[in-house]
Amino acid sequence: MENQLKHHVACGLLVRNGLVFLAHRSSTKMSNPNVWDLPGGHLELGESSRQALVRELQEELSVSITPPDGSAIHTRSNSDLVLEVWRVDDWAGDIVNAAPDEHDDIGWFSLNEAISLDLADPAYPALFQQELA
Repeated sequence: MENQLKHHVACGLLVRNGLVFLAHRSSTKMSNPNVWDLPGGHLELGESSRQALVRELQEELSVSITPPDGSAIHTRSNSDLVLEVWRVDDWAGDIVNAAPDEHDDIGWFSLNEAISLDLADPAYPALFQQELA
């Protein structure tokens, strides 16, 4: 019963040419407005984290990915949230902001640029350092 009360979120850390892709959360978002975040979202009923990641990246960015192998590169869990971050190096399609109601800006950032932004999760700078170094 406790797990049903948690928000379970799968996000993609898209990396290309030493840059990380981030989306700026709209000011109208109830949770974490006006911060830069990794694309992704909540798992739907009966959906695995990998399946949610594939669906969310298609919905938000109009790209297709193959479900990642292995384990998430970062997992955080507390009383109301389970967050899994998956590294994504390959996708089909050109990234576009297909969810402008959720994100009011998108972009590619170097490590130094990314860690200087207002980020949705305090663990992101260390994660970016780990994955981009």
